[in-house]
Amino acid sequence: MSLRKRWRTLDRETVARAPTRYGVYELGDADGEVVELGVGPLRDELKEALAYGTATKVRWEEAASKAHAERLAEEHR
Repeated sequence: MSLRKRWRTLDRETVARAPTRYGVYELGDADGEVVELGVGPLRDELKEALAYGTATKVRWEEAASKAHAERLAEEHR
């Protein structure tokens, strides 16, 4: 099951606006297909995805803690 959030372009501007809190995120290809589901401090994770990945889109959901983010990810697998 995918996150019910709109896709955003994975670029420097989006990464700069991403929260520093933990969350669950999905990376997508140009067609909007999910290529990765991850958990972590959102801005840090997205910086890495932008620098080293091939995804062009992202969407995320903030969480209250690391454990909460992990539970959210399990719900969306």
